[in-house]
Amino acid sequence: MKRTITINSNSLDISLKTREILTDKLINAGFYVTYDFDINSELIISIGGDGSFLKTVHDFNYPEIPILGINTGHLGFFTDVYPDFIDKFIDDYINNNFILQDISLIQTTVCSKGSCIDMYAVNDVVIKGDKSRTIHLELSVNNKDIQNFSGDGLLISTPTGSTAYNYAAGGSIVDPSLKLMQLTPLHPINTNAYRCFTSSIIFPHDAVIGILPEYRFENALLVVVDGVEHRLESITNISITTSDVNIKLVRLVNYEFWSRVADKFL
Repeated sequence: MKRTITINSNSLDISLKTREILTDKLINAGFYVTYDFDINSELIISIGGDGSFLKTVHDFNYPEIPILGINTGHLGFFTDVYPDFIDKFIDDYINNNFILQDISLIQTTVCSKGSCIDMYAVNDVVIKGDKSRTIHLELSVNNKDIQNFSGDGLLISTPTGSTAYNYAAGGSIVDPSLKLMQLTPLHPINTNAYRCFTSSIIFPHDAVIGILPEYRFENALLVVVDGVEHRLESITNISITTSDVNIKLVRLVNYEFWSRVADKFL
């Protein structure tokens, strides 16, 4: 039985062309290739940018199968291989010349009257108002009240997601080998009327962050998971912690996080 590899691609011309070339080369190397998720796959390859990688993870329901990213996008923190180096990657993969990076997801449990739903994020989850108004949130950690937050919203990121929206919002870049969560306020109001923290807070990975909305205008919130918006009404409580769910990211043997940071940001 041939070894199976699943390829998932965005719809850009360069990505589709890369998929075609990659498919031919993998078949010639003795693999069976499918474009639909196959539980028997030993590897998933996402072609595109970081957004395509995140979409692959969510579309395939956070698979236990290792995932590799081929970069036809821009920043490329998740994507290690460029189209010009496909031959070398295939050779390295056949010879087990790669490493696996475990990435823990954060779990957000959103409860409304009578029911709760769980959402999982690789990078971050953002709690924002449904309209362009100040949002008021009661923040707690491990059932201990911290403060009443007022501003545009709260962003909770994984170490892996620290270089994404979190960084743009003024949060700290965190080495992905650390086990933690980072909470970054989005445009907090800090006046005599509203006293809010103005910088990121670092929590241990097993902390439980509680968020209780205070409705003054609309009774709906936006819960944004890895950039995908979910409009939810009558939320009574939100809890966020590190999940037991994780994904395995295929990295080239020469991958080093801080070199990637210097290359992408400096």
